[in-house]
Amino acid sequence: MASTDYPLNHPLAVKVWSIGIMREALKETYAARFMGTNKNSLIYVKNELRKGPGDRVRCGLRMQLEGAGVQGDNTLEGNEEALVTHNDSIFIDQLRHAVRSEGKMSEQRIPFSVREEAKDGLRDWWADRIDTSFFNQITGNTGTDQNGDNTKYTGNQATIAPSTTTNNTRIIYGPATDNDATTEGSLSASASYDFQITMLDKAIVTAKTAAPLIRPLRINGQPKYVAFLHPNQVYSLRTDATAARVTWYDAQKARVQGGETDNPIFNGALGEYNGVVIHESTRVPLAPSTTQVRRAVFCGAQAALFATGRDNRPTTMTWVEELFDYENELGVAAGMIYGLKKTVYNSIDFGTVVMSSRAATP
Repeated sequence: MASTDYPLNHPLAVKVWSIGIMREALKETYAARFMGTNKNSLIYVKNELRKGPGDRVRCGLRMQLEGAGVQGDNTLEGNEEALVTHNDSIFIDQLRHAVRSEGKMSEQRIPFSVREEAKDGLRDWWADRIDTSFFNQITGNTGTDQNGDNTKYTGNQATIAPSTTTNNTRIIYGPATDNDATTEGSLSASASYDFQITMLDKAIVTAKTAAPLIRPLRINGQPKYVAFLHPNQVYSLRTDATAARVTWYDAQKARVQGGETDNPIFNGALGEYNGVVIHESTRVPLAPSTTQVRRAVFCGAQAALFATGRDNRPTTMTWVEELFDYENELGVAAGMIYGLKKTVYNSIDFGTVVMSSRAATP
């Protein structure tokens, strides 16, 4: 009986594995389900550098015209309005990781294939790295040590703290109370700063009144936002039973669950509230210099950018197999030239609102 085999370093095997490892890695991530080349995607994929040289992509934003215009036969000449544009840049760099065996005798002692386990290990490593970079970026987690090598955990570029421009702030400090907090450090003082459903309402108001506004994703013509919460914040949301306000339990009891559920943004979602699809992730980070304040984040379209270099794309990465020490030791490596960042135009976060709250362990 004949069988098909792709031995070590076979050209087709390398190609198949380079595609397979990225596809398998992305299946494990939250980030992949939100990626797309459509401008309505939460993570807008930019392909400009896949076919040419360069280490960054510039993205432009044209602001809405605000002039009054002229009526009737009044003179238009001299009353024109200048276009106002802003730009953001995403940088790309190469990131690689590898696994290497001790040698054939070491492999002889174990009942599994080092090559196969290396592939699975690198798949899991890449899945974790992409998601970690995604959440560090969209939450503006400047608490990560970004000196030296640690931009490896932030999409190959530094993170940017949530913008706090007057009338355009992109961070909410806890739920609305009689004495609203103004810093993340003060949120850990009381359970009154636990995550509440009112924080989503505040984020929605921010999105709809921002300049520029935070556009929702369009799903079959329906506008949807997406929010990511830490499990501790989800616990607070679900167990809030305060009679004086609408709670998560009230909202879910009052609505009939249904409609579209096969779109990727709904996969694994906790539910929907006021047009916001809510997801839970352990990767939602702590606020810098805190121990129990988490940065949940509300997102609209183009909240983040993802770009790759030549020979890479969101479904393919570099896969290399090498033999060392007279072919006694096997090494396998997976790498990608890419960048991932939060969108920021004119020093204002374009598609995100951070929702910081106390997130104490139940």
